[in-house]
Amino acid sequence: MSRAPRLIARTEFRRSIRTIASDTTKLLVTGILALFMGGLVLIAGRYVLPELGAEFAAGVSSNTAAFATDLVTGGVGVGWFFLLFFTALRAFSTAADPDEPEFLLTSTSLRNAVVGVVGAEILLFASWLLPATLVLSSAFAYGAGTIWPVLFGPLLVCLALATAVPVGFVIGVGVRHLVTVYEPIARFRIAVFAAFWIAYLWVFVTGRFDLLTSRLFSLLQDTPLGWPGHLLLAAVPNVAASSTAIAGGIVGAVAVSAAAFTAAIAIAGVHWFADPARFEDEEATATESSNRLTDLLSRGLSRPVRSVTVTAIRRTKRAPIRLAYVAYPLFGSIVFFQEIVQTGRVPAHIAVILSLYLVWAAGALFTLNPLGDLGRGLPAVVASPLSGRQAITGLVVAGALVAGPIGFVGALALGLASPLSLERTAALVAGTTVGTVVTPALATGIGTVAPRFGSVKVTNNREAVMPSKTAFVVYSIAIVFPAIAAIVLYTDAPELIADTIVAVSSWLPGPALSVSASGITIAAWSVLVAGLIAPVISYLYAVERFDWYTLD
Repeated sequence: MSRAPRLIARTEFRRSIRTIASDTTKLLVTGILALFMGGLVLIAGRYVLPELGAEFAAGVSSNTAAFATDLVTGGVGVGWFFLLFFTALRAFSTAADPDEPEFLLTSTSLRNAVVGVVGAEILLFASWLLPATLVLSSAFAYGAGTIWPVLFGPLLVCLALATAVPVGFVIGVGVRHLVTVYEPIARFRIAVFAAFWIAYLWVFVTGRFDLLTSRLFSLLQDTPLGWPGHLLLAAVPNVAASSTAIAGGIVGAVAVSAAAFTAAIAIAGVHWFADPARFEDEEATATESSNRLTDLLSRGLSRPVRSVTVTAIRRTKRAPIRLAYVAYPLFGSIVFFQEIVQTGRVPAHIAVILSLYLVWAAGALFTLNPLGDLGRGLPAVVASPLSGRQAITGLVVAGALVAGPIGFVGALALGLASPLSLERTAALVAGTTVGTVVTPALATGIGTVAPRFGSVKVTNNREAVMPSKTAFVVYSIAIVFPAIAAIVLYTDAPELIADTIVAVSSWLPGPALSVSASGITIAAWSVLVAGLIAPVISYLYAVERFDWYTLD
């Protein structure tokens, strides 16, 4: 690799590391992931692999050797396949859209740029895979009494990276070109993204992931994707490795890598120098839709309030990436959907939890960052005749207008699909509908207390202004606690809770707690009443804060 590609690879790699290090949330998630993976690696390296290496060094039967061969070749094939998948996702979201592409493409050749960008991706994945591989191979080598696993293990990872990353880059850039430049597909890019994520989640929810992995494991054992596994088998004592497969794996890796880099240069040249697709008819349709909404709201709202409502909805429709944070809790609810698919019905507790999510999402749509969402227009809006009451009311109407019908239909569907009685289903629908109308007002005051004006990276190269973490936490607490209090009172659970607390405290060191059912009832009513009056107080505070807001 010449000097220019090395410089580009090093620069892009440092930018990726700096992006993670500068974001507290990403750094925390990366740390937890590293701790989890590191723990698994250390456990395997400390207890399992040394003993396994010693067993192979002492001699194994032909059946065990055959099983080890199938396990290694199939595992290498599956690992390469998933490495390809994740590198393609990285290429689609990040590598295909490097920082300052105009400067990059005018300062060096296209070939240098592509080789440097792909090299940075190889360095990024290698920084995760190589240390783990060294630890595991060293543990096995220690038990087996040979140094070869320490040498062949990292070599296998390097071969996988040299082929999977450039091939993934080609796939990722090609898909990105289709959904951003090629007009027949780019026109429906939102539907394409939604279909992909639905299919992605469906694989996990329905349990197809294990089935897919097992089938790939069986199919890839004797294919060229499994041949590099014999390179690792050559380092395992008393297991016969195929020299033909080793040679074929190495030669194939070189050929695939060279072909992939050639294709990557060609497809990146097409994509990077192409103009994104633009659709004038979509803009006209959006304008007509906004006009119809304005006409509908003109019957009961003043013109300033209508303008704020329509602008909030239009701005979000043009840049839906701003609402990515609203979907974050859904990733933690995959286990709920798995239970729904496996049982064929919606359990009552899941119906309540998902309805509570709809209530939470209603306030998070438009009103959790009233000041920060204005962005560069904040000085003009603050200096305009628009009053705080008009601005905040417009945002609340936007949230209620969008979330109200969704909350009603969603809660009704969940209630009817669950074993809840008709009376409790009606209560769930009423509570969810009222909640989706009220929570936008609750969010306004919380969002003005802890606004966020700067943008954050939603994906690696897409930025949006999102509510602050403080606003998220406080807003979530303000919804969850009153909801729990309402459930406690509705189900007549104070006595059960009191008995549970007393029973648990008796098993703990220290004095036993004395909690009565009446005390739980009073506490629940207090939290519920506070939660009911909080939206009014929050709304009034947001109005006053908006009127008296001054720029620094």
